[in-house]
Amino acid sequence: MAKAIMIQGAGSNVGKSMLVAGLCRAAVKRGMSVAPFKPQNMSNNAAVTEDGGEIGRAQALQARACGLLPHTDMNPVLLKPETDVGAQVIVQGKRFATMKAREYGTRKADLIPRVLESYRRLAAKHDLVLIEGAGSPAEINLRAGDIANMGFAEAAQCPVILVGDIDRGGVIAQLVGTDVILPPEDRARIKAFAINKFRGDTSLFDEGMTAIADHTGWSPLGIVPWFADAWKLPAEDVMDVATRKGGAIKVVVPRLNRIANFDDLDPLAAQPDVTVDIIEAGQPLPGDADLVLIPGSKSTIADLAHFRAQGWDTDLLAHVRRGGHVLGICGGYQMLGREISDPEGIEGAATHVRGLGLLDVTTVMSPHKRLALSDAVHVASGAQLSGYEIHIGETTGPDRDNAWLTQGGRPEGAASANGRVKGCYLHGLFAADDFRQAFMAEIGAPVQAMTYEADVDATLDRLAAHLEACLDIDQIFDLAAHVPV
Repeated sequence: MAKAIMIQGAGSNVGKSMLVAGLCRAAVKRGMSVAPFKPQNMSNNAAVTEDGGEIGRAQALQARACGLLPHTDMNPVLLKPETDVGAQVIVQGKRFATMKAREYGTRKADLIPRVLESYRRLAAKHDLVLIEGAGSPAEINLRAGDIANMGFAEAAQCPVILVGDIDRGGVIAQLVGTDVILPPEDRARIKAFAINKFRGDTSLFDEGMTAIADHTGWSPLGIVPWFADAWKLPAEDVMDVATRKGGAIKVVVPRLNRIANFDDLDPLAAQPDVTVDIIEAGQPLPGDADLVLIPGSKSTIADLAHFRAQGWDTDLLAHVRRGGHVLGICGGYQMLGREISDPEGIEGAATHVRGLGLLDVTTVMSPHKRLALSDAVHVASGAQLSGYEIHIGETTGPDRDNAWLTQGGRPEGAASANGRVKGCYLHGLFAADDFRQAFMAEIGAPVQAMTYEADVDATLDRLAAHLEACLDIDQIFDLAAHVPV
């Protein structure tokens, strides 16, 4: 019978995803069969799974830490924001509905049977399930019908560890305040606590640890020093997308309002000779870019309007006139075409808009979402790569005849006549070392050889060792409770 324990945070972005990934790898190194689980996630950075669905990318990384392929049971509810007040709801990997926040609040309790179904399937296959909460249990206004934190812990009868983020300040208040505000039955589920993201001498917080333990009665598990290599792991939260200073080669990325599946940037950011420059709204696209990369979007038409509102369309045309290179991936690919049509109002009101006009293609949105793991070949170099597709819309037009990738022998993507502007639907392509080198050489910005995937695994190993050195991991695994099935 499997055991389980849940890692919750005293606030958002306290580092829960990274801690669970590190604990997963630590458990594997101890010879355990372990799986990650997050009942409800909110992210537009999704991973396509082996069973043909989608989950949050953090759970895909955690699965990798466990030596597993990602599966929809690892994240049965995924919320993908489409507007400031509404999101697409993915249940067990498939689109369930599009809801506004208030409507979802009234219906989320209906999803707990399917959440528990996925959880119990995982528990039946593994020794340990490491569960990640979302946001904070201190948001007691969201407790009714909760499936993300204490509502799930109650339904699954699992113990909880609470993590505080000292880097943002006020960590004693974060943790003690959570204890004070929770109802008694939720408070009783918290068995221990840990501090994350400490910079400097951890002994300086010894009295703070004692104060938290005295006020709450929870066991202190330790203080996690700042893990400097965290940026080398694929990020899920859009707030973690930031400029990464590297070498003289500059890849410029305009930050879209609904940027999605931005893991395409991680391998480029990992290149020591590349600077990935994230351009915020209101800033011009720099004139010295080697490559402008337009990433994916959850709302392509709205983000195209946002792109124009910043004047980036004018900057991009100037970049192309100077001989610069452009790559659009997924939503970015659609924006580069002549037109985007949404006759059924998939992204909002039915509409038809003019694209950026740098590729002679047009896109028509349709309700069908393509979710697929795909292998491809780079036509110019013969380099093989693996990636995934996750998009709505079909793109056609003359520049599709200039396909620069093939998938199963079929052409994929489009390129301008001079080859300087390219687009495709395939995400994750830069993780392939040979392709990344060939592509960058092709645009006149050659990069040094590196092994990206091996470096991610090495970083997970270092993270596990980091946690072993500073946390009482024996106690964490001892606190885990047997899962009722």
